Amino acid sequence: MPSPEISDLAYRLGREAEAVCRHYLSAGQRSGKYWQVGNIQNQPGASLYVRLVDTRAGVAGKWTDASTGEHGDLLDIIRLRCRLSRFVDIVDEARAFLALPRQPVVPPTNRIKGASPDAACRLISASQPLADTLAMEYLHRRKLIDLSHTTALRFHPNCYVRPRSGSSRAAWPAMIAAVTDLDGKVTGAHRTWLDPVTADKAPIDPPRKAMGHLLGNAVRLGAVNDVLAVGEGIETVLSLRQALPTLPLAAALSAAHLSAFLFPSGLRRLYIAVDRDHAGQRARRALTERAMSVGIEAIPLLPRLGDFNEDLCMFDADQLRATLVEQVRPEDFIRFTRFSNRR
Repeated sequence: MPSPEISDLAYRLGREAEAVCRHYLSAGQRSGKYWQVGNIQNQPGASLYVRLVDTRAGVAGKWTDASTGEHGDLLDIIRLRCRLSRFVDIVDEARAFLALPRQPVVPPTNRIKGASPDAACRLISASQPLADTLAMEYLHRRKLIDLSHTTALRFHPNCYVRPRSGSSRAAWPAMIAAVTDLDGKVTGAHRTWLDPVTADKAPIDPPRKAMGHLLGNAVRLGAVNDVLAVGEGIETVLSLRQALPTLPLAAALSAAHLSAFLFPSGLRRLYIAVDRDHAGQRARRALTERAMSVGIEAIPLLPRLGDFNEDLCMFDADQLRATLVEQVRPEDFIRFTRFSNRR
């Protein structure tokens, strides 16, 4: 058990979590309630995330690297960044940091205006329901026919895009997905630009982008009670819908965000739809560890190919269901294959 002195030091660092990150992980940036950086070596990226404020998921200062599974607190960041081995040196460094004068912190909403939740809300409000749109046609081409409980998905006929290369076109039609927090508040939006000729992804780089505060949040498809399936991509989790029609779903939008997914209140069992790549496997391990630490049963769902939408497109819903029946708890398979009134 940590001594009272160490506990107090960790608490004081937690109150200054963003300042700690700016000092020791300066290559990162704030994203909502988290600081994101590439890794503990302070390289650019977003794999490692540090909680900046106390949340229902835990206290400020806790961090996880989704790519490696490493995790710890702010004292660990100081130890690793300063390459300190003796505990007395770590304590001295932490005390020295806490004695430094503080620079005023600019509120994040003033830093990245275009990527704010407000901008995401405006985009979602300007879009239209999914039914009878190019976005629905795109999903149907991916064999995603059952689109019940998908009010989070919408369509914008003329969504602005700034591609890295290729087309100079300023706008394309897009499927818009609302990203929400545990209280249902919109925190971001995900855009998939579409080609109106082929009803496939638009020929731009990249064809998908997200905006707003994503870490810990998700695109939610269906109301959660005690069981939920979460995966990286929207098409991945919608593929599960074709086999298990009433299973509540959430798309975290990337492997890093999957590992940081926040658990809804009352969740008892979490199915993790795993992409068959290194990032997906690492995210599964990190999320499983977090779920088990709070008493949630975590069960991986493994596709036959790269992901579940590849399975669905290569085979069909019946074969996908046959794959899942061997992985889903029998009581859940019966429960979520029952067809109910849909909206």
